[in-house]
Amino acid sequence: MKRKASAVWQGGLQDGKGAISTDSGVLKDTQYSFATRFENGIGTNPEELIAAAHAGCFSMALSAELGQAGIKPERIGTTATLTLDKVDGGFAITAVHLDVAVKIPGGDQAAFEKATASAKANCPVSKVLKATITMDAKLET
Repeated sequence: MKRKASAVWQGGLQDGKGAISTDSGVLKDTQYSFATRFENGIGTNPEELIAAAHAGCFSMALSAELGQAGIKPERIGTTATLTLDKVDGGFAITAVHLDVAVKIPGGDQAAFEKATASAKANCPVSKVLKATITMDAKLET
């Protein structure tokens, strides 16, 4: 399975602007810029999209883990807070914190803790920063 997203950036870092799109059409020429990434401008940014992906992926992974334990959650709510820090003259994603609230009437605490730990370690987005990154680069002149 492969999923695609694309970005187009025009101009310099601080005065330029870009647009992000996904094949599904959920994002279509969604605006991003220096201001949306490093200030409080209107639009999105790559880190916000990674946080959203992590929250969604973790929630589904937790549902699967709980299901394997014979537990069906009524609701899983996850907020991912991603930290982007200035490191060695550049920027790096240094942390992601997951705030998770799960409604399981009569839930078992030990089974819940085991499922959340496994989902955190094994959801595909949790693993992404350890992924092999390949690239094809073409210079257009």
